[in-house]
Formats: sequence, structure tokens, C-alpha cells
Amino acid sequence: MRVGILTSGGDCQALNATMRGLAKTLYQQKKDIEIIGFLDGYKGLMYENYRIMKPEDFEDILNLGGTILGTSRCPFKKMRVIENGFDKVAAMKKTYQKLKLDCLAILGGNGSLKTANLLSQEGLNVIGLPKTIDNDTWGTDYTFGFQSAIDIATRYLDEIQTTAASHSRVFVVEIMGHKVGHICLSAGIAAGADIILLPEIPYDIEVVAGEIEKKVKAGKKHIVIACAEGAISKEESLLSKKQYKLKVATREGHSVVYEIANKLSHYIDKEIRVSCAGHAQRGGQPCAYDREISTLFGIEGAKLIMNKDFGKLVVFVNHRLDAIPLEETAGKLKYVDVQGDTVKNAKLMGISFGDEMTLSK
Repeated sequence: MRVGILTSGGDCQALNATMRGLAKTLYQQKKDIEIIGFLDGYKGLMYENYRIMKPEDFEDILNLGGTILGTSRCPFKKMRVIENGFDKVAAMKKTYQKLKLDCLAILGGNGSLKTANLLSQEGLNVIGLPKTIDNDTWGTDYTFGFQSAIDIATRYLDEIQTTAASHSRVFVVEIMGHKVGHICLSAGIAAGADIILLPEIPYDIEVVAGEIEKKVKAGKKHIVIACAEGAISKEESLLSKKQYKLKVATREGHSVVYEIANKLSHYIDKEIRVSCAGHAQRGGQPCAYDREISTLFGIEGAKLIMNKDFGKLVVFVNHRLDAIPLEETAGKLKYVDVQGDTVKNAKLMGISFGDEMTLSK
């Protein structure tokens, strides 16, 4: 059996741990198994850039961040576009067939999984493993890398809390999350943020300012706002997609936190600072939970391959591993449930989401 494997899209903790779980299971359960690692994501598959892997390649990588195979972003919307005579889909199929692969295991997020589904529909044997720090892949309760990103974002907010307190400042802190706010919500609650701004809940800057003034009057000297990079105002939520993209492109520092800080300066008489947690949220060692769960994801992926149950995505639902058809998840996002218990309970304890004033004491 010949199995190809690649890691695609944005970097993420526990990619190596997942590959290790899959590879060690295949090596253990199959006598005649060869694993081929494609370098730099789908580009490796397109341009026949690969390594014949050995069992020792998967040793001592459980706690290693990044990906031993490298990764790259290959937007799904360009996969069918022929550029300079190069047909990407045809090239990937040619490499798969030339190497006589029995299956291709793809570790990726939403865009990568759309391409995985495309290849499956083109007749290749494919399985998917849900990788994204954003935890926004539809059909699974959890994607590996999410908890590690939360831990890093929480520590960052913790450190901002102390310097904000020392200077009695308002800090607007950017946390990763363009389209969904799962990281910002979890880290914001864990770090005790006063206000959490998410893409799913359009904010009113006057409400945000009012919440700050109310907390200051109640005796709080510093305020920390956890702000997802895709946080959107009520006015922006009414714009067309094209208009909104143009507005984002012209933002100071290309970040919403600068815009929010500037707006707040017109409403409150308090020193305001901005800070961005940045790509550190994608980096470093995976946390213990991600090492464990990603290992189990990899084992489940190996079982799909051994059972020839292709065209599936490994998922974690209701505290157990399962698999769903790739076509069910392709093109869908899992958003924060704005009516769910997490948001509702956060509001009960006084955390503001900038959409309405919280109840006073």
C-alpha cells in the first residue's frame, strides 16, 4: 500500500502529532506500507516534490510545532484556473497516478478540505483530517490546534492585563479570527477580558464606550478588550462584501484594533493602547490536549485508509471520533453560536460583546 500525505494551508500546532499517529498506526498494522510525504502542501503534489518517508521520520515529532513537510496556501478558488498553461488539478491527478498511490491523506482547514473534496470527486482516494486553529470546520466539534491557540492567546491577554493595570489603560488586543471568533471568545473568557468583540456579533462603538465608562465608574481602573481580527461594526455589517473588503484594505495598520481605538478616543477620556497577539498563536509546541487528540485523529485516519473508506473527513462529535463525507463539510464554516450557552452565560457575568449594554448592578 502506498499512501501520500500532505499538510496544507495556514500553519497549526499538532500537524506533526497527527501525521505521527497516522503513520505509526499504518506501519504497525500493515506489513507492506510506503508513505510518501508531499512538500509544501498541494504545491508538492502539483510539482512532484516529495519525500519517501521512513518510520524514523515520524519519531520524536509529537511535541514539535510546525510541520516537517512544510505547507503553503493554495486558494481553492484558483484550483480550476489554468495559469500559464498549467492545469493544477490535472497535475495533481497525474502525480497521484504516477506514484501509484492507494490513498492521499490531507491535513487542512476549510479551503484545503474543499480541494480535498474536489480531488475525491475527480476519482482519487482521499481522506481528510481537520486542521485549523480557528475551530471553524463544519461537522466537527474540534479541530486540532485550537486549544494550543487558545492557550497562547490567553497567556498574551494575561500579560496585557498586568501592564494595563499598572498604567490604568484601555487595551484593545487583536486575536486571530477573520470570519469566526472561537479563539477570541474562549481566550477572552479565560483571561477575564471585559469586552469581547467577534465577527458574529456586530458591535456598536457607543455601546463599547458606554461599557468602559460604566466599568470605570464602578471602580475598574483598566479595561482589556479582546478583539477578533474580523470584528465588525453594525455599520460595516450593512455594507456589501465588495465595499467591506475595500474598507478593510484601507485600515490603519490593516487591523481593526487601530480603528476601534481611534473611535473610542472620541468617546472616553482614558489612555488607549493596541496590541496584536499575531502569528505566535499558530506557533510553538502543541499543548498536551492537542497532542493527545491529534494522535487519535491520526489513528482514526489510518483506520479509514486500512478499511478503504475514502472520501471521508475524520471528525470529533459528542466526545467521540467519527467520519463524515468530505462533501458534507466542503464550503461550510462553523460559526460561534451567538444564542448558545457560552455567549449567554458570559453576558450574565457582565462580559460585553459591544452589541447592547449589560445590566447594571
